[in-house]
Amino acid sequence: MEKKQKKRKWLKWVLGTLGVLVAIAVIGLIYVNAYIGKSKPVINGELNVSVLDEDVTVTRDDIGVPHIEAQSDADLYRAQGYVVAQDRLFQMDLSRRQASGRLAEAVGAAAVDTDKFFRTFSLRDAAEKSWEGYDDESKQVLEWFAEGVNAFIDEAKENDTLSYEFSLLGYEPEEWTPVDSLAIGKFMAYDLGGNWSSLAVRHWALGEFPEAKAKELFIEYPEDAPAIIEANINSQVKVAGEFDASLVPNEFNGSNNWVVSGDKTESGMPLLADDPHLGLSTPSIWYQMHLQSPEQNVSGVIFAGVPGIILGHNEEVAWGVTNVGPDVQDLYIETPNPEDPTQFRYEGEWEQAEVRDEPIKVKDGETVDFEVVVTRHGPVISELLYEEEDPGAVFSMQWTALEPTLELQAVLGFNKASNWEDFETALEDFQAPAQNFVFAATDGTIAYKANGRIPIRKTGDGQLPVPGDSADYGWEGYVPFDELPTVVNPENGFIATANNEVVDDSYEYHITDFWAQPYRYKRIAEVLEASDNLTAEDMMELQMDKKNLYAEEFLADMIEAVRAESDDYEEELAILAEWDQVDAADQAAPLMFHKWMKQLPHTLLEDSFPEDVYELMPGKNHITDAMMRDSFAGNDGTWVSEYGGVGKWLTDALETSLTEIEDEFSGDPENWKWGEYHQLTFPHPLAGASPIFESILNPDPVALGGSNITVQAAAFDEQGNVDHGAAWRFVADLSDLSSAHHIVGPGLSGHVKSDFFHNQVGKWAEGNYHETPIDGSAEGSTLTLTAE
Repeated sequence: MEKKQKKRKWLKWVLGTLGVLVAIAVIGLIYVNAYIGKSKPVINGELNVSVLDEDVTVTRDDIGVPHIEAQSDADLYRAQGYVVAQDRLFQMDLSRRQASGRLAEAVGAAAVDTDKFFRTFSLRDAAEKSWEGYDDESKQVLEWFAEGVNAFIDEAKENDTLSYEFSLLGYEPEEWTPVDSLAIGKFMAYDLGGNWSSLAVRHWALGEFPEAKAKELFIEYPEDAPAIIEANINSQVKVAGEFDASLVPNEFNGSNNWVVSGDKTESGMPLLADDPHLGLSTPSIWYQMHLQSPEQNVSGVIFAGVPGIILGHNEEVAWGVTNVGPDVQDLYIETPNPEDPTQFRYEGEWEQAEVRDEPIKVKDGETVDFEVVVTRHGPVISELLYEEEDPGAVFSMQWTALEPTLELQAVLGFNKASNWEDFETALEDFQAPAQNFVFAATDGTIAYKANGRIPIRKTGDGQLPVPGDSADYGWEGYVPFDELPTVVNPENGFIATANNEVVDDSYEYHITDFWAQPYRYKRIAEVLEASDNLTAEDMMELQMDKKNLYAEEFLADMIEAVRAESDDYEEELAILAEWDQVDAADQAAPLMFHKWMKQLPHTLLEDSFPEDVYELMPGKNHITDAMMRDSFAGNDGTWVSEYGGVGKWLTDALETSLTEIEDEFSGDPENWKWGEYHQLTFPHPLAGASPIFESILNPDPVALGGSNITVQAAAFDEQGNVDHGAAWRFVADLSDLSSAHHIVGPGLSGHVKSDFFHNQVGKWAEGNYHETPIDGSAEGSTLTLTAE
């Protein structure tokens, strides 16, 4: 009996202790929940916004899209700044800090190298120079937008309702400025307009490999420029070192777009579709909204922190973009003065470079002294690649986006355009990054223009660094606006781009040799050509298309090569051979195929490169694709021959990829599923701080079909995480522009407590679009921003 009583007392004590702990945990959760919740955006009722001249109505529909109706453009842009800040202020602040090289002020010493990188790339400096070139109307819009953002910041500080992320990091946002918006625009030019890393890798390869072996690493070898090749071999700039390749923009930054004339549609009016491909994250890079005043009525998406509507439609026109991807960055081999490293040889003289002091403030640490040295060609970037005293040669970089450009001015023109003439006039101000614009109007016009600044080089084609000490090299202007590739109302009834080659050899000017793999474009064209009765629903279905034309080109020859080399893997090869070549989430073949294709460069190339140079090299699969094509045609190149032939290469790569799959999934290959590896995650930037944050801030993973080469773009990392794709999908039917179809994954709000935080994850994965009206019929939560 005594033992039972002791046991009961022990249980009572344990249960009591657990009860107290649970109570503490509950109280803690309630406190945390309340603390986080107090910064949740207010979307109902009234809020006073003192910068307004008149009241503004903000209706958030059932998906979270804000419809802003104002009585003037001034109040429209002020309200836009206020509303975007409600949902995305932390994202906006991080974006301007990253572009300006000021992350270390907020997050500490871990961001110093990132800040050095972006200080060197000079995005903030370029934004400040661009501001001077804007017309008065555009400057006024930027100032109105900043007034709205600052009204929200002031209110949140006063009421202690800043988003919880600021408290976690222990800082408050500064006042927003018009140049902050321009700096975010320059960051997007960086994300969409880079080829410098390929030049650096090719330069390294010419110094490390025999010419025949280096030649195969080029998309097109510049055989007509021996002086450039000689300069790269004789004046080696150190590339291999400790470079962080994660700072290089994703090589899959691209997009799909197309426009179809009324001759090929059920309604007899054009259809337009656009789905720009960028990183997938929480919150989305895109923010969807509808803006209406007596002067305009426009709907679509922006980058948080930028006024207007970048992509979308108004009552008369619709437009979308993909990345042209021209060679707009050149590296110059500069010779520093041994007596003064801020001077560089040019035409036999030592020329003084500009030296900008860029001290980097560090949270909880000492300020780091840093200098950016700028030659006549651009900033010296070699210190980003390695650290070495007294180098014999360094790289400087010339880049279109470092010059004053007027993209926001162009965007404001798009928003009020009513026809192709208006729109093309506005395009003259959209200079960097170069984009493939497709356009449709209610008058039946469809059009296309590869728009932006594309350099004309004195010598060379942009594939290699060039000597910086001679006036024989450099740029002599840009492709004239009227000579940029343009198509209006083509006879075939449609225009499509997917970062594919948009000109042939007859085009007078060099754009690039590094076009995207052609498979997305071919599939889009295949579908559009097949019907003269297309609908908006067909366009949405095409955006979700998973047909794999990459496999259609290569897989049969790959299987044959392995079977000729080995008697192994017959079960897996049979699955691949019987596959319908659709990247469906519930099939085994896409898993094997994509792992195999990703492994091919690793198997053939990786051991011959320092780790950071290999990671820096873009287009690795472009290179191995070309090598396979040559081998299947009976022409093994140097790399394949030295490896032991195409059969050995493909068999070894297959063995490695299958071993990795077996280690992760085991079981019968028939039961493997692409979607068990290929998973959509939409990671939040703070989720990596702890498993708790990850569980709260990231949505549950979703098994996903498609891939990096299907129209349903879903590029993935080495762990299978789908980290890149069409964060926004858009379809407009010009027979009725009172609304259009959209998806923004994972949602529109950046606040974890908002109903619109992750509400579009499933819709994005499944292709369930929402229709966004611009005719005043939107219903939902209504917030009135009052002027007094």
